[in-house]
Amino acid sequence: MRVLIIAESANPEWVSVPLEGYSHARAIARQHDAHLVTHPRNREALLRAGVDPESFTTIDNEWIARPIHRFEKLIRRGDGTGWTTSMAMRWIPYRAFESRIWKEFGPRVRQGDYDVVHRLTPLSPTVPSTLAARCAKAGVPFVVGPLNGGLPWPKGFDRERRREREWLSYVRQAYELVPGYRSMRRHASALIIGSRATFEQMDAKVHDRCVYIPENAIDPARFGTPPQRQPLAQEDPIRVSFVGRLVPYKGCDMLIEGASLLIREGRIKIDIIGDGPERGRLEAMVAREGIASGVRLVGWVEHADLQGHLARAHVLGFPSVREFGGAVVLEAMAMGVVPLVLDYGGPGELVDERCGFALPMGSREQVVARVRESLTRLANNPAQIEPMSEAAMHRARTLFTWDTKASMVGEVYRWVVGEREKPDFGMPLSFERCALAVTGI
Repeated sequence: MRVLIIAESANPEWVSVPLEGYSHARAIARQHDAHLVTHPRNREALLRAGVDPESFTTIDNEWIARPIHRFEKLIRRGDGTGWTTSMAMRWIPYRAFESRIWKEFGPRVRQGDYDVVHRLTPLSPTVPSTLAARCAKAGVPFVVGPLNGGLPWPKGFDRERRREREWLSYVRQAYELVPGYRSMRRHASALIIGSRATFEQMDAKVHDRCVYIPENAIDPARFGTPPQRQPLAQEDPIRVSFVGRLVPYKGCDMLIEGASLLIREGRIKIDIIGDGPERGRLEAMVAREGIASGVRLVGWVEHADLQGHLARAHVLGFPSVREFGGAVVLEAMAMGVVPLVLDYGGPGELVDERCGFALPMGSREQVVARVRESLTRLANNPAQIEPMSEAAMHRARTLFTWDTKASMVGEVYRWVVGEREKPDFGMPLSFERCALAVTGI
């Protein structure tokens, strides 16, 4: 396929969405004749990564993006909170970005130089695209996604919502008023949906054009060969790692509270990898509980160094109450670390009962109790960790690599150009459905 990829965020040296955009675009380019359109801030990193300069084009919208970014930083105060309000501003510079894309690439799209136009980033379903209608008029299929976001705050966590300063989340449907919101959904040939929650938010009228493919994936080359861990003896402590920003919704405090008794008994040790505004509160909690000997606050580590930390862990403790994707869950699974997550949002769709724990959402007290119960089960029977570790590695390294994901996206391309029926990979992904839809799985 000749594919024009739109990924404003695509940077191999950053994390989160920029790394996703880069990894996804490169995987697609390994399987198709793809040209990437991105932002100039990514150019030097792309060149350092060995990307052919002829294979991508940069489009500058800094005249509007820079002041909006400054305003976002003011809103978020540098502590990572206020995410929804920040995202609500991004459609403005993105609209300018797409206008310049069409000015440069519109003539080539109209004359049939591309079989498909695919917008990879932004991932947020609240940021619309004007290209969908333009491509439809030109007779070229427009694919958007994965789209992921808009996960409602769970009941019982209003205190965390306020501490995150998520004021706009109380009027969630307001983003439907953004110019282009309905047009993108009406004119897109396919909408790749990154989570069940996002699918449920889509109007039923577009469900027949929605294909479920989770947002995140992993690059096995970044993680190398998984470590050979010695089997745990009954008396050995289970090493649990939390990885993420220390902000209220990530739930690190619930992990500590749920594990506190087991830590005092010497049966669990926790490493907290990350930093953020909650660090002082967590340190005070550890001191108050008298468990400092079993809890280590590592602080922020570079993404390249994360593998070494995960290699020492048996379990990823990640009870985030509002996680859209959960890339760290796949990264841990790829290293054979057993995930313990909440079955709400992205993480619960990555984990099955053979490889980890997807705990039901509930009140804060219920989540803490479920974390405690699951960790106690592992501490009482550590022999179950090894087979779950093997299953986690197999699931992550088979279904959730970027190349596998690019193959799934390739089947979506074949569908929108009329070469096959609509693909169905399962929701959540299943080995059986994927094997039927994509050869080589």
